[in-house]
Amino acid sequence: MHKHHMRLAMPRNSLTTAIALTLALGIAGPTFAQDAAPDAQTPTELDVVTVTANKRVENIREVAVAITKIDAQQLEDFNVTQIADFANYVPGFQVQTWGSPGQTQVSMRGIAALSPGSTVGTYVDETPVGSNSLYQQATLYQLDLLPYDVESIEVLRGPQGTLYGAGAMGGLIKYTMKKPDATQSEYRFGAGASSTDGADDWGTSYRVGANIPLVQDSLALRASYAANNIAGYIDNLVTDEEDINDGEQTSARASLMWNNDDLSVLLTAMRQTIDSDNNATVALVPGTEGRVDGLANYVLENEPFEKDVEHYALTVEWDAGFADFISATSHADTRTYLRNDVSYVFGELPVAFGLPEPGKSYLEQTLELDQFTQEFRLQSKSGGALEWLLGAFYTKEDGDNHQFIPLTQLDGSPLPDLLADYRVLGELFIPSTYEETAVFANGSFKFNDWFKLGGGVRFSKNDQEFVQDVTQGLLLINGTFPNSSSEDVFTWSITPQFQITPDTMVYAKAATGYQPGGPNVVAQGLPSQVDSSMLTSYELGLKTAFADQRVLLDLTAYQIDWEDIQVAAQVNGVSGLVNGGEATSRGIEASVVFRPFDGVTLGFNAAYNDAEIDEDFPLITATQVVDEEGTTVRADVNTGLAGDRMPYVPELTWSATADWYVPLTNGWGMNVGGGFRWVDERTNATTFREVDYIVNPPPVTEFGRVVTVPLVIDSYGALDLYASVSNEHWTLRTYVKNATDEHAYTLMDDVTGEFLGGTHHTSASPLQPRMIGFEVDYRF
Repeated sequence: MHKHHMRLAMPRNSLTTAIALTLALGIAGPTFAQDAAPDAQTPTELDVVTVTANKRVENIREVAVAITKIDAQQLEDFNVTQIADFANYVPGFQVQTWGSPGQTQVSMRGIAALSPGSTVGTYVDETPVGSNSLYQQATLYQLDLLPYDVESIEVLRGPQGTLYGAGAMGGLIKYTMKKPDATQSEYRFGAGASSTDGADDWGTSYRVGANIPLVQDSLALRASYAANNIAGYIDNLVTDEEDINDGEQTSARASLMWNNDDLSVLLTAMRQTIDSDNNATVALVPGTEGRVDGLANYVLENEPFEKDVEHYALTVEWDAGFADFISATSHADTRTYLRNDVSYVFGELPVAFGLPEPGKSYLEQTLELDQFTQEFRLQSKSGGALEWLLGAFYTKEDGDNHQFIPLTQLDGSPLPDLLADYRVLGELFIPSTYEETAVFANGSFKFNDWFKLGGGVRFSKNDQEFVQDVTQGLLLINGTFPNSSSEDVFTWSITPQFQITPDTMVYAKAATGYQPGGPNVVAQGLPSQVDSSMLTSYELGLKTAFADQRVLLDLTAYQIDWEDIQVAAQVNGVSGLVNGGEATSRGIEASVVFRPFDGVTLGFNAAYNDAEIDEDFPLITATQVVDEEGTTVRADVNTGLAGDRMPYVPELTWSATADWYVPLTNGWGMNVGGGFRWVDERTNATTFREVDYIVNPPPVTEFGRVVTVPLVIDSYGALDLYASVSNEHWTLRTYVKNATDEHAYTLMDDVTGEFLGGTHHTSASPLQPRMIGFEVDYRF
């Protein structure tokens, strides 16, 4: 049961300051290459798959890491255009999105996004992309590439702190891009169209690509461009406008590679853009969660979202004889702009002052990030008894975060003079810098044919500065408040590995990871900085093959102990972060790939996760004088209680995939397949408890107590299908996403007024409605 009340201290859904809005606010595991042409491998032979989890190329069956690899063929078959399209086919991997690419929160193995700092890292080839600062909203806007020209995507589950550093304590998403080939030229053209339930217009896509040898066997250029036009399907209940959530993704990339026997140099430039007119959210009836009017939402202020990522990288690999030297340099400029309609949160203020109708309001936020990274590695050759790696890493981030919250009358005109002080509720600028230096080492020693011991260490030091510059508004304390922080972090891992038989490997792994801390909001009662969140993971895994190599099976069990969780706190009306609370996540993951006979491949994966908070989050206390007689009230608030489940983490998920390849005549072949994904119910938050007291005049007397439990988001199952015919040059493909048009949701939250306390509606992001599409590609 959900109760709503006038909050004395700390609003749950819309924090009372913009600072608070900143801070609060077969695709189975053992992957295989599909049979895509008539000259395929032995019918029942599952292909060898290599990964780069340990920053060297290795057979996925011999790597002591829980990892899923999605190759380019699978991305094409399922028409993957964003992370949400494949997440449910990866065990232990969860994605929440507000409907447009880029507005994406991810978690792995129950390590939920409870603060703005990153918990899952992202790499493109050899370089990281994305901020480690607390003031760039890394958990809300995960890098979400349009995966054209992508060779594969590796999803590493569990902490990756020793090799990949800050922000990868839950896991890592690694994009491997296609590289230039100096031995042969290749050209590709493609286009597609799609129809989405509820959309009047068609979605379209087109793409071009070329690989051009410039100097035979030594120098080549690869370039590509792709665009995906997203058809809107959400209607506006306020204006009756239809299909308001149109959008577009673009991807442009060029890479130049030169190599000889001892040296290779790869220079890449990439630009990815997302431009969405509105969020893909629907209005639900509070309490029942039934749709108010189909695929429609209350929108008084449009909610555009834009993201522009420019990423440049230079990778040099030199064969020094006894070892390989790698230098990876990158520079990225990222701009994120969004507007959130908060009319039903703050717009009731004029009514609270006696005016006949409410107003409208929005939160406008612009994030800008300039990031430079440099990594040097010296690593041994692969295949010896001793494999080692030594490295150094440096990153510098310069960021800005601008937020603006106006309040107007419904027609957009200024509030009357009576409420002139409320025309701007808040405006602030948060420039910040994040600078980190790290050294790391990783290695393994193979004692004999059946025992191998691996381990790694990393020492990191980061220094941060930020300025809290509040220029206007009544929700904020006006003024300029600088702050800084510095911290040292040590992470480690150890991995014994046992080759029980030639086809069966068992490993154990203990590893640590961290989410960086940083300078805190400047306010009396808040610590000057929040420390890193730390976790320790214990994992036991099995990788085996049997039935003449036709079945691959992965099993993993783990326990993760999470300490010093960064959580939102409020003191005297100012919100920041504090370290508090512990959590435990336990789970089991299973992945199977089976090729029973010629051309047929079946996959299944499942994950069970029990992720709970072990102790109450820190008590937040705020006092307020409520009348001229000096009557003072106090509110004691907990934003999470022991026993709460981690938000958006289901207990059980599973999926099944099937692919059938049939050779046809005259060099043609056909692929038919699909997948079914099932996600258990989830909660959208932790429990909110407020106890209110009169503290003056004495004695202290309790006069109110409210416990608001999280919303429960129902479980769902969705079916995806595809079919294609292809030959050496042509591919014709059709696909269906969410074939049964399952009405389900990935995000959900009550929209509650800040001043009068009533819930206007529940806002929810629906699962992609049924989409039917057609694609054609030509290669030569």
